[in-house]
Amino acid sequence: MNDNFLFHLSNITTEEMIFVKEIIKDLNEDQKKNFAMIYSGKRRDPQHILIFTILGFLGIAGVQRFVTNQMGMGIIYFFTAGLCFIGTIVDLVNYKSLANEYNHKMAMESRHFISM
Repeated sequence: MNDNFLFHLSNITTEEMIFVKEIIKDLNEDQKKNFAMIYSGKRRDPQHILIFTILGFLGIAGVQRFVTNQMGMGIIYFFTAGLCFIGTIVDLVNYKSLANEYNHKMAMESRHFISM
């Protein structure tokens, strides 16, 4: 198995693809398959983060923060209407970086799990 599984991940960014290729380059084929199964279940699609952020304008602010395991910020966004919509607008602009940051953490966690 080469790194073709990366192309099957929905809406994978170039930055994410490069990062994942770098951390799995020294794995054997079975480990890469296991990594692919684990990582594909943990990662978040940037388009889903965008949709969750848009929900902030409809009265359910902070969902994008809860989905990316930022519970404290999610609670703050929820009770302050996305910090008076300013935080929601910032997240709307930076949704890809929110997804990439979360996906990098999940890739590292998956890689660590495989190497155990």
